Amino acid sequence: MTAYLTKYKPFLLFLGKFLLTYALLTFAYQMYLNQFDKAHFEVDGFTRSVAGQTQKVLAFFNADVATEPHPEQASIKLLYQGKFVARIVEGCNALSVIILFISFVVAFSGKFRTTVLFIFGGGILVHVLNIGRIAILAAALHAYPEHEELLHGVVFPLFIYGVVFILWVVWVNKFSLYAEKPVEKSA
Repeated sequence: MTAYLTKYKPFLLFLGKFLLTYALLTFAYQMYLNQFDKAHFEVDGFTRSVAGQTQKVLAFFNADVATEPHPEQASIKLLYQGKFVARIVEGCNALSVIILFISFVVAFSGKFRTTVLFIFGGGILVHVLNIGRIAILAAALHAYPEHEELLHGVVFPLFIYGVVFILWVVWVNKFSLYAEKPVEKSA
């Protein structure tokens, strides 16, 4: 057993740090969500903020856009050009994606300051891109409602998870403790 633990120590450390970070952040997020009454269709503050930011982005591009609470579920209705095109639910706020991103970065940790800055910068980037993703999705659903399954189920998740994957690759190759250090040439 000791030989097994020694042989697979890097993988087991990665797995342990990933699972612990993911579990702690998910628990904290669930505690946050439990403050809101889903039976009365109460939407959490962060999701409401995402809906409002999406509305502001679309309005910046002169779109006729409005948001309003959904009367029959815990979500925000997004009306684009006077038409109900989407509902923004808790899963649209990208916090679960950010939790996954953070867990991976912590599991492949680097220097403390670098890790914190990368997590902060990456989290902000994912949030901003998510707002853009929802705004573009709203416009696309207005123009091509028949392609809702492809747009919402494939194209836009692929975009957001693709960005997270690229951030992970950059992290592992440039900043983590596992990143290859340049070899100094002797004179």
